[in-house]
Formats: sequence, structure tokens, C-alpha cells
Amino acid sequence: MGKLLIVGTVAFDAIETPFGKTDKILGGAATFIALAASHYRTDSAIVSVVGDDFPKKYLEGFRQRGIDTSGIEVVPGGKTFFWKGRYHNDLNMRDTLATELNVLADFKPVVPGAHRSADILMLGNLHPDIQLSVIDQMEDRPKLTVLDTMNYWMDHTPDELARVIGKVDVITINDEEARQLSGEYSLVRAAKAIHQMGPRYVVIKKGENGALLFHDGQIFFAPALPLEEIFDPTGAGDTFAGGFTGYLAQTKNISFNNLRNAVIHGSNLASFCVERFGTERLTHLNRQEIDERLDRFRELTQFDIEVK
Repeated sequence: MGKLLIVGTVAFDAIETPFGKTDKILGGAATFIALAASHYRTDSAIVSVVGDDFPKKYLEGFRQRGIDTSGIEVVPGGKTFFWKGRYHNDLNMRDTLATELNVLADFKPVVPGAHRSADILMLGNLHPDIQLSVIDQMEDRPKLTVLDTMNYWMDHTPDELARVIGKVDVITINDEEARQLSGEYSLVRAAKAIHQMGPRYVVIKKGENGALLFHDGQIFFAPALPLEEIFDPTGAGDTFAGGFTGYLAQTKNISFNNLRNAVIHGSNLASFCVERFGTERLTHLNRQEIDERLDRFRELTQFDIEVK
């Protein structure tokens, strides 16, 4: 069982989709990552910040799933980060209706001593300076450092983002972000350009069209599983990252072949996330469901063909 350190937001979300809407519910990148990773045998911890309006039952829920919360700072009198969004009929399109940074605006992460030697460091989507601060606090270089980021940081903090990209082993971004970061339309060329920035592995997420893994001229593609029900895509990318890193922490194998397996595991968990609002599906998921859906992925991708 490997150590996994997760850095990111623990937050409230309010979501509207064509299928319904919610009031404030549990959300945030670190939340989805940690809940997904908790389905694997890992020693995991979250570094984040919340206000004292954050229900204690949520923190207790993390701990019951074996997630160390000692790195979650609770600010007295503070308000927790809040995001509200509305999705279009095309669930790939959304409008941000409200963003309240609250305690996140002054967040200075402190990594618990027991997790400064983590095997895998998962840097969820945050300001690059916060991500760099966590990297600098690690006592030993993790066996694998994974970065998630977005186009906002490409637009507003390109120099800081370039520095953190140069220090990580894996970057996970969507296809639009890969094109913006690299200046290349072809995703193959985009991955080559991003490799030159530092990461050995580039994961490009394509939503309902699957995910691509690039490494040293090798390419692996994992399809997305066709689903009957899609309620809410919020957190799907973070759930992918949690399945990806959780599987790697459990197996303690960071070879390219095992990263291919990790992409499948990440895609598998992400397929559950979108079936309900927020974290509901992840928290009620069992091992049998996960394994059965992995079998569906296997059936989807295996075939016999005669090459003449």
C-alpha cells in the first residue's frame, strides 16, 4: 500500500443540469480525487482548506474511508470555497454562475510530516504557486508527481505554470487545454510539445470520447464507456485522476504498461461519477460494481482480427 498525497479544493458546489439541480453539496477537486482513490488500498491524505461552515460529518466521512484529514485547515469564522454552475443540453458546455474563493484566497498549504515522503503526489487544479509550495515541502522526491491544471492558469499565470510543469512527471489536461498549452492542434504534436516542457507522461482527457496517454513516442487510448444515464459531469476529470493515482499507489508500479492500466481504472471510476449529482455515486459504490464495469471495459476494447 503506497502513500498518496492529494492537494486541491474541498468545497461546496451548486449544480444545474438538464436533469435537475442541487443546493450546496460536497465538491472540490481534492474531494473527488480522494473519494475515487479510496476505492484502492492506499494510505492517502488531503491538503486543503475549509471554513468553519464546513460540516464535520464530511470530514468524518473522509476519515471513515481511510483518508487522513490532518492536512485540511479549518479557518475559524471563514467560509468554504463555493462554485455554482449550469450545464447546457450538451453537457460538455457549462456556464459558471458564481465563484466565491473565500478561505481559498489566502490558502498557504502545510503538508503533514507523515506525508512529506509520499510515493505519489497528486496536485489538483489550483494556483501554480500553491502547487509549487507543496512540491517544495516534500522531503523526498515522490516516485510520481501528477499535475492537473486548466486554461485559466494558462491565461493568467503562464510563468508560474511553466515552472510547476517543469517539476512534474505526469500532466492531465483536456484536449482544448492541451492545444492551448502547446499551440498545436494535433494532439500527437501537442503531447510532444508538452513533453519538452518537462513531464514524461501526458494524459489528454477527451470527456465522452475517452483519454490518451503519451510517453516517449508511445500512445495508448482508453475509450469512454457508453452510458445509459449521465446526470452531472462535475468532478469526472478529478475522479479520473483519483482512480489513476489510487491504482498506481496500490500497485506501486509506475511503468508505462501499468500507467495504461491506471488510465482504464481512472476512466472506469469517472463513468460512475457522472451517473449522479456530486459525490453521491462515488460514496455508494462497491467493489463488485467497479470490477463488473472493468469487465465491460475489457469487452469493449478486446477483439480478434486476422492480419494478412
